[in-house]
Amino acid sequence: MSNPKSAKLSPLQEIIHEIIFEADTPKGKIFDIILLVFIVLSVIVVMLESVDWLNQKYITLFHVLEWIFTIFFTIEYVLRLYSVAKPLKYATSFFGIIDLLAILPSYIGLLLVSSQAQYLLSIRAMRLFRVFRIFKLTKFLRQSNIILISLRRSKEKIFVFLVFILLSVTILGSIMYFVEGEANPAFANIPVSIYWAIVTLTTVGYGDISPITPFGQFLAAVVMIMGYSVIAVPTGIVSSELIRSSDESSNTQACKSCSKEGHDDDAEYCKYCGTFLLDEDEDEE
Repeated sequence: MSNPKSAKLSPLQEIIHEIIFEADTPKGKIFDIILLVFIVLSVIVVMLESVDWLNQKYITLFHVLEWIFTIFFTIEYVLRLYSVAKPLKYATSFFGIIDLLAILPSYIGLLLVSSQAQYLLSIRAMRLFRVFRIFKLTKFLRQSNIILISLRRSKEKIFVFLVFILLSVTILGSIMYFVEGEANPAFANIPVSIYWAIVTLTTVGYGDISPITPFGQFLAAVVMIMGYSVIAVPTGIVSSELIRSSDESSNTQACKSCSKEGHDDDAEYCKYCGTFLLDEDEDEE
């Protein structure tokens, strides 16, 4: 019996979806490896094009290669939209937006006098995230999902922690301004002093601003020591959530309706839109 929420795709859409979205099949893996090669090559071309003497010498070659890549990625993007039941959902997803941004600069460059828009094509490098799916590194994919889940669960605690840090650097910066302001021109105002507090509390320590009065140096030492304890707080927050989420598992199957991944290994329905994940022949079995 077919499920009422099963994604309705034509046989051609099914084939294209399997090749483009699924990394579990030989054809899908080959396609995604080819896609990765094109992405890497296109990013290299953009990087080389930014070198003046190379751009002057090989400008024609760079333009030809860039349009080859753009046409390839445009066809691929259109096929992705064609092979899903709800194209708008894919177009507004993370990878859908990245895929669109990967081809827009070339077309925008046709309308602009400046050629600087071409360098925005380096955003294609973000599409290399697909490597987790292509080589089916489920161990790493699972761990990345656990981290994302842990961050989502920790967002309230992290927000409170960030508010505390903002208040702390504001107070410390203000105190440092009153302590060092007259004797040290480097602490010219409170915003600059807050900048010093942020750099010191995070243990970055650029050294462009430093206190010269004894009390200012003592306060700086206190802030540095606080920095080491402050670093441990968000680590502990996320680590506790990581332990809670470590037993969750996911796979690389893409929903044919909303195109989202990260479903449980034994899932039959998409946890995002409720669409039946299995093919019709698997359902009949």
